[in-house]
Amino acid sequence: QVQLAESGGGLVQAGGSLRLSCLARGIMSSVNSMAWYRQAPGKQREERELVANISSGGQTNYADDVKGRFTISRDDARLTLYLQMDNLKPEDTAVYYCNADGLIYDGSPFVSWGRGTQVTVSS
Repeated sequence: QVQLAESGGGLVQAGGSLRLSCLARGIMSSVNSMAWYRQAPGKQREERELVANISSGGQTNYADDVKGRFTISRDDARLTLYLQMDNLKPEDTAVYYCNADGLIYDGSPFVSWGRGTQVTVSS
């Protein structure tokens, strides 16, 4: 089983920055795509939106409203995913979730979610 643990959330003023981290734990043979999603206040789990993702080869993809402000990266040696968030806006307020997929040691596929970290941006 693969577990993901996010950290780095908090309260910040508009225009400020935060750096989220997500550590993967478990016996994995490979990790493919990793991603950050967010769930805004009042939204249901099914309404989580993709913020950014990164492939095993380093190809990145961003939601339009975070392009130029957020940067996703990964350190496979440390099994850690990052999200650098700059020029934060109140509308970025949400619970941010880490997501990853790949193969565990026996070749079985996995898709895992973290428990989330709260990001609150005040105006």
